[in-house]
Amino acid sequence: MNTSEIKNKERALNEFLLVLRKIMVEPHICATALEITRKHIDDKHANVKIADELSATTSVKIPAVHSEADTLFLEMLKDLVRDEKALY
Repeated sequence: MNTSEIKNKERALNEFLLVLRKIMVEPHICATALEITRKHIDDKHANVKIADELSATTSVKIPAVHSEADTLFLEMLKDLVRDEKALY
């Protein structure tokens, strides 16, 4: 792995940590994010719809062009909802 790849991974992790900190400070974001994800998980372009609604309704702002950390966060939300569905 070269230096720029390492720096990109480091930046993605730092960005992901910032979102997690925000969720810890504002716990209602988690419930809202999961609710939004449940609504859009099966939609075409689910990541875009989830990101747009999450950005519009919470203090978590996901830009139109998703970074690696944004994609990681959105995939984590979808995994949580899939796990939740699997339990039932």
